[in-house]
Amino acid sequence: MARVVAAKENAAVSDVLILTTGGTIDKLYFDALSTYQIGESVVDRVLRTAQVKLPYRVAEVLRKDSLELTDDDRALIAQTVADAPERRVIITHGTDTMTHTAQALAGLRGKTIVLVGALAPARFAESDATFNLGMALATAQVAAPGVWIAMNGTIFDGLRVRKDRAANAFVAVD
Repeated sequence: MARVVAAKENAAVSDVLILTTGGTIDKLYFDALSTYQIGESVVDRVLRTAQVKLPYRVAEVLRKDSLELTDDDRALIAQTVADAPERRVIITHGTDTMTHTAQALAGLRGKTIVLVGALAPARFAESDATFNLGMALATAQVAAPGVWIAMNGTIFDGLRVRKDRAANAFVAVD
């Protein structure tokens, strides 16, 4: 089950649940010759730095690169979302298989679920992570129930999007 990492004080029930699963957003690199590791999530620090006042809760589900996620991992993510009291859920996720997880969440009803990731780790000065996380937080507050992906300054229907590796961006599909 998810482990609570941080929660805003005085929030009996949070408005938004943020589940962390790993991916580039939380990657650490030690030097040019090292392989990456997925470190402790930076989500709470990023939101505190941005002075977010909306009550939220952060819980870690996994710490994996999305290419390593299994069907069982996706089932765990879906069950965690289903069991959560919050109706608004953000999931930090690696970009390579984000759309697969969106498909696995499609059957959940009554929740606004936003998947978000980064093309560069949040710990890097020139990262899209902070902007993407802000977009996800805004989307979670205003979008209708369903599955959404917040990437590249755009909100996508989570079931009608793909990652274009050549363009290093997400694009809508019909």
